[in-house]
Amino acid sequence: MTHETVPYWRLSAFYFCFFGLLGALFPYWSLYLQSLGYTATEIGFLLAIPMATKVIAPNIWAWIADYTGERLAIIRLGALLACLCFAGIFIDQGFLAITLVMTGYSFFWNAVLPQQEVVTTSFLHQRPENYSRIRVWGSIGFIVFVLGSGAWFDRYSINTLPVIGLLLLVGIFLSSLAVPTPGYRQFEVVSQTFASVLKQPVVVAFFVAGMLMQLSHGIYYSFFSIYMESHDYSRSEIGVLWSVGVVAEVFLFVIMHRLLPHFGVRIIMISCLLVATLRWLLIGYFPEQPVILVLAQVCHALTFGAYHAAGIDCIRRLFEAGNQGKAQALYSAFCLGFGGAVGSGAGGLIWDFSPLMAFQLGSLSCFLASFVIWFRLKDTRL
Repeated sequence: MTHETVPYWRLSAFYFCFFGLLGALFPYWSLYLQSLGYTATEIGFLLAIPMATKVIAPNIWAWIADYTGERLAIIRLGALLACLCFAGIFIDQGFLAITLVMTGYSFFWNAVLPQQEVVTTSFLHQRPENYSRIRVWGSIGFIVFVLGSGAWFDRYSINTLPVIGLLLLVGIFLSSLAVPTPGYRQFEVVSQTFASVLKQPVVVAFFVAGMLMQLSHGIYYSFFSIYMESHDYSRSEIGVLWSVGVVAEVFLFVIMHRLLPHFGVRIIMISCLLVATLRWLLIGYFPEQPVILVLAQVCHALTFGAYHAAGIDCIRRLFEAGNQGKAQALYSAFCLGFGGAVGSGAGGLIWDFSPLMAFQLGSLSCFLASFVIWFRLKDTRL
């Protein structure tokens, strides 16, 4: 990987801002909504919106991108419109207004990452295993903003969170302007239609398992901070707990380019799912044990970092270049979007009855997914 052929720092800056936004919003948006007086059911609904729009938005933008080839233009347009929609949060904080804001900004924001992944892998077409070395800057951005925001909110009102969110959305837009058009373009004629590839059992297994994994993370993203605050953790301490997992993820990304060729995506995915099964039980049963919580958070390196990197590589192996944009979009829509939305919504419905039961649901989901991978994700391409 050379700087002449791969714009390492410009690609990295995009991931830094994109996941920095997640670091600011994921841990604290539920607390922000709680400060506005919303119930767990309402919070679960609102937090499910960005995940639900992933079911539709990425596929629309992917079809346009694959048809026109203008992926960078779509990334920039999506980032700009996301900024404009999110700014509506400063006008009204009523339930309907926040619903509209989150629907609007997430519809455009969700167009960005799947296409950026295709652009990044286009630059790395000769060394795809080096993806993790760029993606690691997203984890670093997450750490910076989850820790910084936690310290900030211990001193200042959490009502300043929308300001931080808007600034990072602007950063995403500006960094997208700096990314050049890749010289290697993925417009090859495909030997199979996208629909026919989707019918293959190995592909079905990949998407079903990914959806079940992200269902569990939807519960975690929406309610972990609320769960910790209910057990008297400060916002700085909550930020540290979030960052522990992402620090572990950074170290994982550094060596991921060696692990993928050695173990293969199937073994890595099964291992990650079994670790996730244990992780959600540890969080659910031991919220008052900091050492156990830290151990559970370290597992994030596997349950998100390794699983995501293996998933990106799995898409590269299972789909021809001309179909990869649509595959990335479907992964974002069905797994991250639909799976996350179901997890957030189900978690909200269960939460008032039993927070522990919500984490048990997440654990069960991952356990079932491990069987899907074990029995159905078998292919010579993997």
